[in-house]
Amino acid sequence: MEHMLPRSRTDKFELTFGNDQTLWRQAEPDNADEGGSFNSEGGMQIRMVAAGSNDVLYTNLDTKKRVEYREMFDKKFIVDDSIQTLKWKMTGETKNILNHNCMKATAERISQRLQMNMENGKMERKEVTDTSLVVAWFAMDIPVSSGPAEFQGQLPGMILEMDIANGRQVFKAIAVEQKADLTIIKEPSGKKHYTAAEFRKEREKMLEEMQRNNTGGNRVIRVN
Repeated sequence: MEHMLPRSRTDKFELTFGNDQTLWRQAEPDNADEGGSFNSEGGMQIRMVAAGSNDVLYTNLDTKKRVEYREMFDKKFIVDDSIQTLKWKMTGETKNILNHNCMKATAERISQRLQMNMENGKMERKEVTDTSLVVAWFAMDIPVSSGPAEFQGQLPGMILEMDIANGRQVFKAIAVEQKADLTIIKEPSGKKHYTAAEFRKEREKMLEEMQRNNTGGNRVIRVN
């Protein structure tokens, strides 16, 4: 069974930026049947639409504000947060990515990661401190302090490639388009807003409820 479990997963995302604002979201699949791509050791490939594919991250680079729209177990969350800037070190190395001359920078990121273990039919969850090396290549000729996922407002140019924790997570730009529909860059709105800490508490409650609903011999593995 271990050999059948996915060893890697590939998703396509889209970053739209302009007027000191950015919007990060999952890209539309190439066709109606294509979603995330999983690869296993045996060479088998599985395509599926992942949970959270409607999530978006809006960032205002001027005010350092970020707002996430998150979906979890059919519930919707609006999460307010701010940009957390890492301490970057320039290495002096350069390389060409998509015809853009890019510079290399490195930083250490310390974050909290939810770790889940299944033992004797009981799911145990705990937050562990995760320290990882982040390597970024940014294009100085795209003078926008942006990049993939939560890495907004970090460097004086667009991050086109990033490696986190020696390959545990890798981002690579596959295309840069000169024109974009800036009307899609909108701050997510909703009646109730959560802080990042409040969202983590709600997530913990939902995972506990999921565990209670799946007791007594049934075992469910969910990948998020």
